[in-house]
Amino acid sequence: MKLKYHILTLLLFCTTYLYAQDVKFTASVSKNEVATGEQFQVDFSINGQIDEFTPPNFSGFQVLSGPNTSQSVSIINGRTTVSAAYSYILMGVKEGEFTIGSATTTYNGRKLSTNEIKIKVIKGRPVQTNRQNLNATDDGVQQGNSADLSKSLFIRAVVDKSNVYVGQQITLSYRLYTKIGIEQSQVDKLPDLNGFWNEDVKNLAQQQQQAQWHIETLNGVRYEAADIKQTILFPDHAGNLTIDPIEMTFLVRQQAPARDIMDQFFGSFKEVKYKVKSPPVVIHAKPTPDAGKPDSFTGAVGHFTMETTIDKNELKANEALNYKIKITGAGNIKLLKTLNTSFPADFEKYDPKVSDTITTNESGVSGSRMYNYLLIPRHQGDYTIEPFKFSYFNPATNKYVTLTAQPFHIKVNKGLNENNVTAFSADKQDIKQLGKDIRYIKDDAGSLTNQSESFFGSFFYYLLLLLGPAACYAAFVYRNKVRKDNSDIVAVKSRRAAKLAAKHLANAHAQLTARNSKEFFEAIFKGLYGYLSDKLNIPPADLDRENIASALKDKGLDDAPIKQLLDTLDLCEMARYAPVTHISAQEVYDKAKGVIQDIENKI
Repeated sequence: MKLKYHILTLLLFCTTYLYAQDVKFTASVSKNEVATGEQFQVDFSINGQIDEFTPPNFSGFQVLSGPNTSQSVSIINGRTTVSAAYSYILMGVKEGEFTIGSATTTYNGRKLSTNEIKIKVIKGRPVQTNRQNLNATDDGVQQGNSADLSKSLFIRAVVDKSNVYVGQQITLSYRLYTKIGIEQSQVDKLPDLNGFWNEDVKNLAQQQQQAQWHIETLNGVRYEAADIKQTILFPDHAGNLTIDPIEMTFLVRQQAPARDIMDQFFGSFKEVKYKVKSPPVVIHAKPTPDAGKPDSFTGAVGHFTMETTIDKNELKANEALNYKIKITGAGNIKLLKTLNTSFPADFEKYDPKVSDTITTNESGVSGSRMYNYLLIPRHQGDYTIEPFKFSYFNPATNKYVTLTAQPFHIKVNKGLNENNVTAFSADKQDIKQLGKDIRYIKDDAGSLTNQSESFFGSFFYYLLLLLGPAACYAAFVYRNKVRKDNSDIVAVKSRRAAKLAAKHLANAHAQLTARNSKEFFEAIFKGLYGYLSDKLNIPPADLDRENIASALKDKGLDDAPIKQLLDTLDLCEMARYAPVTHISAQEVYDKAKGVIQDIENKI
């Protein structure tokens, strides 16, 4: 019989928590032999509090009800025990021998599985399975019929333009339309976007969390709509390019027919899984026109401005000169190729240092890119850096635009040792010899050293020889000390207790910030009990109020922090099993942190 309503009565003033030493996770069935059309019940039970439950595959049976959950709490001699049960009502649909697989769960980070169950189905009355509108799934959630939900929940790939040039930016938004409530969602497959260089405005998780819902009328029907993923695209070649669909699965609530007076009064709903796939969109990309294409065009598409600067107009030979080119605008600025620069042959040129200041938002990609060229003139003279030209294609006007920078006149004075320098052209291939067969003669004798004052045989020489054996001996002593310290398991656990507690407190603080009350108190509770177990060397099963208080008193801790610790444990115990509104989560966090600090300072 299907369990529709389950009321869990919790005891609010629990004082202790018992970690079960022998956790049993079992599966049982009401009967092992049934006839087709006959109902039977499968139960999964565990004597502990679990983190999650995954049912088995009920292949060969029709799920009539489930999971029907129940939970109980018992206190014996001041110790709390929690148990849970999950039941399903199944019906045999065809003859044969079937196996119900293992259910799985997680208990204290450890994965547990139940035993498999053999069921024999014999001939009985014929079974008519009606799956025209809804299909039962293995987890008890129903699959929605596409014809029923396709007009109430769907995704469209919306682009701001579909006829573009190669390199022209496109804003793509995957927009969700709905007229029904959505409980959960998950992404099954992200689009590959082959044929495009792409960059997300935000990652998918951020966009789903920050989705802005609005009312939109589509084909005369009003929907709630939100952009769940936005991407900027740049076609990388000409042709008809297809934007792949995104695939998602939604868990929605639908109105269900009332089956009793309670349903008629409160309403009846069912949870339905529904898979959604956006239709593909074709982008027509054409190459930039050949007519009027300048030689300085390297593929930039958009709207740009240019600025060139140098850090000095006069310098000495072999000194560095910085020549900067700044391209600013909106378009495929991240795809700019190497600039075609021209410098005097006697200037040695190094590959430019490129730095970007670029933002990506709903309007597209915009910002600036800086090219910093390091130039070194190798001998004196008057030089001119010819005007640099940068060309781009503006899709708004369908024309090429050429930007021309100003020329720069550079005066290079004679530098030190100039005659010894070999000058390179801009491509570093043509070599110009400045000196002939006679080289520059040094007029500086340099510094001379006395051979009798050499380092070999000095005091520092023998000191360095002794440092090696001394370091080996120190490492040997340190290793033995570490081994001795780690051999005492109790002391090691005690030293590491505070670090483990700090991890739980950090998790608790994160849950507090996210306002997850249940997870917050769970993290505080586990952190305190784990810390006390390691610090006091008490097995988890023996942790209760008396043992904790006695052990702390033996360690010399005062009564006030002991009382504060026990009160904090009581508050956490109550909050974990019942919604206690008068408890301040921040106060509990501060108390737990303060108690741990008091214990660390005293012990």
